[in-house]
Amino acid sequence: MLKLTPILIAIIYALVMYKFSAWNTARTLDQQSSLLNDPELDLLNLDMAGALDLPKIKVHIYEIEPINGLAAPDGRIFITRGFFNKYKDGSVSAAEMASVIAHELGHVALGHSRRRMIDFSGQNAIRVALATVLGRFLPGIGVWIANMLTTMLAARLSRSDEYEADAYASALLTKAGIGTAPQKSLFLKLDKLTGSLGAGTPAWLLSHPKTAERIAAIEAREAKWGVTET
Repeated sequence: MLKLTPILIAIIYALVMYKFSAWNTARTLDQQSSLLNDPELDLLNLDMAGALDLPKIKVHIYEIEPINGLAAPDGRIFITRGFFNKYKDGSVSAAEMASVIAHELGHVALGHSRRRMIDFSGQNAIRVALATVLGRFLPGIGVWIANMLTTMLAARLSRSDEYEADAYASALLTKAGIGTAPQKSLFLKLDKLTGSLGAGTPAWLLSHPKTAERIAAIEAREAKWGVTET
């Protein structure tokens, strides 16, 4: 029984962390967001809603400066204030913003948002269990190894989700008549917009795939679907 104690503790810890993270995320988003109201973006959202046979797509602005989009576990879509400001100052087009919304819709539709919260809790639990076990045999470096292994696992899962959400967005943008060109042009801008964060980090540790790889995947889909975008 004593041998299983670290595992049991990790499982309990994961459950508690999942409940707390879901509650805290929802509370934070409720307190720091408002409904997006922009005529040009609203029209593009209506085009995408029509392609999905939905009456409308609600998008919220999350009042933080980092440039990002996110899909909450409860299915809500958010664009950060920093990202929206880039759109308002002309650095990002309406169609490019629509590609972000389509990408986040992909995370929701494919179940990534809810699963990521579960994965986050589970990875923390694995980290605790590994650190406890490895610490007995490898004092001093057991915790470091546990952290490295769980970080690599999280990055790989996240990259897979990003590719899937990109594919969903490509299909939705094509069906909505917006096309995939804005999706590709935004990727080319992202490094500059975000300050090239992670540019020197090995690809297997990045939570998002490399820009060139994402664009290549979009172009492969265009070729497969017989779609020509410039």
